Formats: sequence, C-alpha cells, structure tokens
Amino acid sequence: MLIVEDLTLLLLDDETGTPAAAGTLYYTLGGAVLVELALLGRVETDGKKVFAVGDGPLPDPILQDAYDKVAEKPRGAQTLLITIGTKLWDPVIERLLERGLIRREKKKVFGLFPMTQLPAAEHEHEAAVRANIRAVLVDGAEPDPRTAALIALLSASDALPLLRPQLAWSSPVIKRAKALEQGNWGASAVNMAVVATAAAIAASTAAVVVTVVTANP
Repeated sequence: MLIVEDLTLLLLDDETGTPAAAGTLYYTLGGAVLVELALLGRVETDGKKVFAVGDGPLPDPILQDAYDKVAEKPRGAQTLLITIGTKLWDPVIERLLERGLIRREKKKVFGLFPMTQLPAAEHEHEAAVRANIRAVLVDGAEPDPRTAALIALLSASDALPLLRPQLAWSSPVIKRAKALEQGNWGASAVNMAVVATAAAIAASTAAVVVTVVTANP
C-alpha cells in the first residue's frame, strides 16, 4: 500500500468513516504522495521549489501522475499539495474499498437525508500501522522511513490527537512527533523534502484555522 493509503486509513474514524482534520485533508493527502516520491528518490527540493529527479516509470499510477505534475516545472511545496491532493480522495477511497479495509454504507439521517459512511471493515492492517507508530512515539523505537513519514504528516496536519480510535497522547509523544516532522531522521535529501512538505501542510493548516476563526468570531 502507498503511504497515502495508510494515511487515509488512519484518518478515517473506524465507526463512521469521517476523516480527522478534514479541513486540510487535500493538503495532507498531497503531502503523502510527495513524501513517497521523496523516499523513492524521485523528487528533491532546494528549500524553495520541489523538482523531479530520476528516470523511468513509477510502480503506481497515483505516484506517476504526481511525478508528472512535479516534472512540468519546479513549484513550491504548498502549490503542489493542492495540485496533487485535490484529486486523491476518490481513487484512494476506492482502493481501500477494493482491498476490503473499509466498507460503504448508505444511510438516511432522520429517515430523510441520504448519507454515505465509510466505516472500517478490517482492522488487522491498520492495527499493525498503529502499532508501528505507537512503538516510535510511546516506546522510543527508531522509525523506519515509512513510519517516520506517516508521523511527520500526521503531526504537521494536527491530526495525531484527532485519530479515532485515539493513540496515546502526552508531552513526550508530541515532542517526538515534532522531531520527526522537522526531519530528524533518514538521509538529508529525503529530510529536506519531508521538512518542506510538512512545513507546507502546517502552514496550510494554520491558514485554515485562521480563516475559520475569523469567519466565526
């Protein structure tokens, strides 16, 4: 599974299928794909722009489509998050449905208003991903690049404390998550791309919060 698939699965409430941190969801999903391209050595950043590197086809059409967008011209990470992320929700959800990890339920609220829910249908895979995250954040285990990337994305989007069911949450956990968000792991080229992506997600999250607060004083 792609990082964006695992991330989406983590964000979905197991009972209702409602995503945590929904206001910045597209930024976070786009960030997950950018980070995976960085882990594959196919994007890099100079601190201002993200650009494509390497040759040859990528192993997944979602990654290939994102890479092609990056390859069009160097762009800032925040611009790429929206460019890539706005088209990810539907195909990722369809993949999770096809894998049997979630199911689609149609209901009516008050017997009148149709509503679609996406509750969990299988828990083993998500439980394994959560166990890896918990081992790093709570037990202090050294993360593999994939787990570190997931934590960095969840931390940057402020989604970690919102996950349902909840992960353990404490000051040391917050500190550890922020350290990974700031790139204290892995190779330097990957770190730069992850840090730039996480910073763009965090900036987008802050902008959404300010907009909501301003609109609802």
